[in-house]
Amino acid sequence: MPRQRLVVGITGASGAVYGVRLLERARALGVETHLVATPAGVLNAHHELGLSRGDLEALADHSYAPGDVGACVASGSFGTAAMVVAPCSMKTLAAVAHGLADNLLTRAADVALKERRRLVLMVRETPLNLAHLRNMTAATEMGAIVFPPLPAFYHRPQTVAEIVDDGVERVLSLLQLEGAAPREWRGL
Repeated sequence: MPRQRLVVGITGASGAVYGVRLLERARALGVETHLVATPAGVLNAHHELGLSRGDLEALADHSYAPGDVGACVASGSFGTAAMVVAPCSMKTLAAVAHGLADNLLTRAADVALKERRRLVLMVRETPLNLAHLRNMTAATEMGAIVFPPLPAFYHRPQTVAEIVDDGVERVLSLLQLEGAAPREWRGL
């Protein structure tokens, strides 16, 4: 049986750690990853985590430049299980919501939607304006899952890493990837 494939987009919104951790967990689960990091995503990963483009690309099985619109992930004939944009900037959300497909990341998201594959957008911004809310609604109506990485405190996390891991595991579970380990709420 071939490995499952996951497309991961990293944009310039704050929270590059979510994309990095997602790539690490996907690798641990034996999922083949295809990374598209925008220039702003790379800049943010460097600022927040001290990582270069090369460092990010080393976390993925395959990586592509945003301008490489001829890459395999730009076609619906290239089978993938899902796509996650972590973090997802409001610019990328707007492009997805309006079907712009103006670079490889937004084209891959458009492919996920047209092929009825899971597309999870870990949007990062606050406060939200009306354009953000309307774009989230439009993306949801087209089949995307809008997943702001909001922390759950009922498990009483003690570190930022625990908060990040909780969000990433919930996303992996949404993708129905075997081995995802979100913490279950067992009641009071």
